[in-house]
Amino acid sequence: MATEAAHKPPIDLHGMHARYANATYVAASKASVLDTVEAELNGIKLTASNSPAFQSFLENPLISRDQKEKTVAELMKGKVSDVTLNLMLTLAGNARLVDAPKIADTYSQLMKAKRGEVEATIISADELTKTQLDTVAAAMKSQVGKGKKVILSTEVDPSILGGLQVQIGDQFLDLSVGSKIDSISRTVA
Repeated sequence: MATEAAHKPPIDLHGMHARYANATYVAASKASVLDTVEAELNGIKLTASNSPAFQSFLENPLISRDQKEKTVAELMKGKVSDVTLNLMLTLAGNARLVDAPKIADTYSQLMKAKRGEVEATIISADELTKTQLDTVAAAMKSQVGKGKKVILSTEVDPSILGGLQVQIGDQFLDLSVGSKIDSISRTVA
């Protein structure tokens, strides 16, 4: 069906977190609340990381499933979209509330793919200048394809000695001096 294909997640992710995230994506797409659900899930994730009491509630296996469902309904009903509420109630009923932050991350991956965003990390021995960063960003843009937007983050790791390490999605390119020295020392030894 054409309508089902229109709501299909943009990338195939697998695993338990992906199952929940994919189902939430489809439901949010059908209800036209994709961005709202992403913001709500990120809010839940942030609350879990900032509030020890909420984190404890999510993790505590001694609280019954029924009690967790009731508490989730009380906390969230009328404050979040029906899609987010249904996800959280389902997680409570399945004793999976502890996985809510990871499911939020997986849902964010789906949303980034929908928006055509590709995450890239540049690791350098020293802080990059604006000119260097712009040059690397332009080179990366040519690698990710048309219509894609590179979301760039940088890290400094003096142990690479010089050069760069670049990670785009699941691809890793090591152009560091440290790896070249290791490579040469392995061939000489």
